[in-house]
Amino acid sequence: METRKVQVTGGSTYTVSIPKSWATENGVNAGSVVEFYPESDSLFMTPKTEEDRTEGTLDITDLHEQELMRAVMTMYVSGFDIIALESSTITTDQRRTIRQATQSLVGLEVLEETADRIVIRDLLDSSELSIHNAVTRMRLISLSMLDDALTALADLDTELAEDVIQRDEDVDRLWMVVSRIFRSTLRTPKAAEELGLPREVCFDYHSSARQLERIGDHATKIAHLTKNIEQPVPEEVIDALEELHADAVDVIDKGMDALFTDESSEATQLANEAREAVQEIDAHARTIDELLRDLDPARAQHLGLIVDSVSRSADYGGNIAETALQKAAPTP
Repeated sequence: METRKVQVTGGSTYTVSIPKSWATENGVNAGSVVEFYPESDSLFMTPKTEEDRTEGTLDITDLHEQELMRAVMTMYVSGFDIIALESSTITTDQRRTIRQATQSLVGLEVLEETADRIVIRDLLDSSELSIHNAVTRMRLISLSMLDDALTALADLDTELAEDVIQRDEDVDRLWMVVSRIFRSTLRTPKAAEELGLPREVCFDYHSSARQLERIGDHATKIAHLTKNIEQPVPEEVIDALEELHADAVDVIDKGMDALFTDESSEATQLANEAREAVQEIDAHARTIDELLRDLDPARAQHLGLIVDSVSRSADYGGNIAETALQKAAPTP
C-alpha cells in the first residue's frame, strides 16, 4: 500500500499523484484520461478506454461436449463480449455443442464461422441489463416450477412434469446472466455505476439467485421422480405435501420480499419470520416421512426424495432471508 498527500492547486482544486508503477502497468502517461467512480467513502480510478467490448480467445482442440459447453459458459460469465473459439479443424460435433451453448445463453449470437474459427458475440448492452429484473424473473419461474411439479405428482401428469424439466433451462439461463452482471461489477466500478446499485447489493442478489437456481433444480428433480411413479400417490400424502409446499413458498416469498424492500425494519421482520418458519417445516417434513412408512419401500423412497426436495427449497428460502438480514444491517 502506498500513501499520497492531498495538495491544493489554484486555490480550489485538490490534486494527488498516482504511483508510477501503476501508471506504467496500465498504460497511463501524460495526457491520458482516467475515470473516477465514487462509492460511499471511496473513490475508484480507472484508465478510460475507447473500446468497451472485451475479446477472449480459446483453443478448443481438446475440448468436447460438456467440457466445451462449460468452457463457453465460463467465458460468458467471466464477461467476454466477443468469444473466439479456435482449432486446427473444428469438428461437426464441436460446432453442434457450440450452437447449443450459444442458444442456452442470453444475448449470444454466432458472428463468424470458418473451418478453424468460430466467433461468438454478446449482442446485449450490459448497461441495459437489470440484475433486479433477472432475479425477479428467476423467482417467478422457480416457484411456478415447484408448484407445477407437485401438481404433476398429484395427477401423475407426465406432460406437465416434462414441461417443468424444460423450464429449468430458463432458470439456468437467467442464473448465467446474474453471474455475468455480478462478476462485471467486481471487475470494474463502471459496471456498478451503470447498474445503479452498490456492489454489496449486487452480491446479495447474486447469492439469492443461486438459491433460486437450486429451487429450480429441486423442482426438476421432483418432475423426474414423478415420471417414474406409476401408481397414484395416497391422498393423505398429497394433502400433506401441499401443506408443506405452501409453507415452503411462504418462506421463499418472505425471504425475497425482505431482500427487495429498502425499509430495513420491514426487511428484518420478514427475514426473521422466514427463518423461524424453516424449523417448523423441518418438523412438518418428518411427520410426512411417518406416513410413508406404510408404503412399499420403492414408493416410499421416491416420495421421501420429493419431501426432501420441498423441504430443501424452504431451506434455500431461509438462506435468502439470511442474506436479506445482512443487506438490512447497518453499514460499518
